[in-house]
Amino acid sequence: MLSKRIYALWFVVHFSLITAVCFAGIFSLVAEGATMLPATLEKYARKAELIAAFFLGKEAAASNPVRQSIATYLHAAGIQAGYSFFAPNIPGYHKLTFELYYRDGRIEYESPHVSGKAAALRLDSLLDRLADNRYEPLREVVVKMLAFSVWRERPDVKKIRATFGAVSPPDISDFERGKGELFQPMFSYDFSLREEGKHWRDY
Repeated sequence: MLSKRIYALWFVVHFSLITAVCFAGIFSLVAEGATMLPATLEKYARKAELIAAFFLGKEAAASNPVRQSIATYLHAAGIQAGYSFFAPNIPGYHKLTFELYYRDGRIEYESPHVSGKAAALRLDSLLDRLADNRYEPLREVVVKMLAFSVWRERPDVKKIRATFGAVSPPDISDFERGKGELFQPMFSYDFSLREEGKHWRDY
């Protein structure tokens, strides 16, 4: 009988913490104006966020044993963060675009091609890494390899301009005004094909 009461108490505490974590995340987004809810709710959401934070012990000092105990349990149970995802808060990403110049004067635009979802995930990860300044020495080599893979499918292309940049989705106010994604170029490379031996060169 005692064990059942202990299990029931643990169940109540555990799911109360989950509820508090989730509500804290949701109230935080509402308070920051990151949702499509009216702005008049922001101040109430901020107060509700503080209540949830108090329940989680976050208002206490960092050395407080109650706060440390709650934090330890949340991380051990894997419930330290809620699933407060809203579509308007989709993070930005990076994009690589190829501008193809044909011998007859035509210009087309292409993106790197991959086969399969796994390859697409690896490509996205690769593009995110190219944005890091630590990978600057490898940028041109990687972009050149991707451009060459596009050229192999279109041998009549004489030059490729590769442009890499960051894509920022619109915030809620811009979305309501009908604005789309914003592309911000970071760097670009030009590659041309020499006729002698058909080798790529960059300039």
